[in-house]
Amino acid sequence: MTGGMAVENITLDSPRNSVNQSGCDVFVYQRAAVVLFPIFYSVVFIISVCGNSLVLYVICQKKQKFNSTSIYLVNLALSDTLFTLTLPGRITYYIRHYDWPFGDLLCRLTTLLFFANTYAGIGFMTCISLDRYLAMVHPHRLQCLRSVRVVRRVCCLVWALVSLQIAPLLFRSMLHEHQDRRTCMEYFNFDGSRFTPYLLLLACAFSFCCPLITIIGCYTKINLKLRAVAKQNSVTQGSRRNHRANTIILLILLTFLVCFSPYHLNVMQFMSRKIHHQPTCEELRAFKVSLQITVSLMNFNCCLDPVIYFFAIKTYKKRVLSLFKDYLYTSGASSKITAENSSSNT
Repeated sequence: MTGGMAVENITLDSPRNSVNQSGCDVFVYQRAAVVLFPIFYSVVFIISVCGNSLVLYVICQKKQKFNSTSIYLVNLALSDTLFTLTLPGRITYYIRHYDWPFGDLLCRLTTLLFFANTYAGIGFMTCISLDRYLAMVHPHRLQCLRSVRVVRRVCCLVWALVSLQIAPLLFRSMLHEHQDRRTCMEYFNFDGSRFTPYLLLLACAFSFCCPLITIIGCYTKINLKLRAVAKQNSVTQGSRRNHRANTIILLILLTFLVCFSPYHLNVMQFMSRKIHHQPTCEELRAFKVSLQITVSLMNFNCCLDPVIYFFAIKTYKKRVLSLFKDYLYTSGASSKITAENSSSNT
């Protein structure tokens, strides 16, 4: 089970937990949250809907030829789109001061889609990095691993692993009563078993550290290969393609570091401290605040993924630029007509 999912499963099930939680209100900083989070998630919703819908439309056109990269990106865009559908519910939840009005089933579904997006995103970003590594460093060997048939099987495997990891969440309630409110998918108590911190550290190592090391390794190998090629021949026919591949994996690395690192490092540092001493109420409050901020950053990946699509898929890039040019042309033409009408009336 992944780090985030394990955190979600540590809930208020025992009487001792209820006593601890009533003695330590971790929602003391909610005034700013009920203003900032609805605005933030509204922006994320708009950008994600526009960006991911466009990439699904462009890639899934009949004329579009699928290759290994586009298949991974379609799955990444699909994951982002499914998660985006849950954002209106989260926006309503924050506007209502952490009160979930949609019932337990939709709360569980929101939780499932949240973690599915998070760890499917990590999985497919890692797959894209490995795909670029094989294409650049081993262009003549291991190309069977980049065939459409193999890539589709890899995507199915990623979804199967993610589904297996998040399936337990479907069978337990993510909805809890808290001071006349029904909170959904909150992190306000961490009194699990004494093995919980160790399990979370192990889960974060598996779900975050290993993919991060893999992506960094792929980026390093590709850069070394490009430098070696540049020394041999300063002008190569594939220089533009090589540069594009390097840009793609750099964007993936930056997105990974910006969106996923703060959350997992935050969980890891807190659990490392929890091994040595029981956290105080102030520490729990501070962790609650930092966790909400880092979760928001993790959700921001829905907005950054379309940037990866822009550089990775030529058809998508042309379509976006075409729409942008059409918009500028239409705006310019309408402004010109308005100006001519106003001058003629004077």
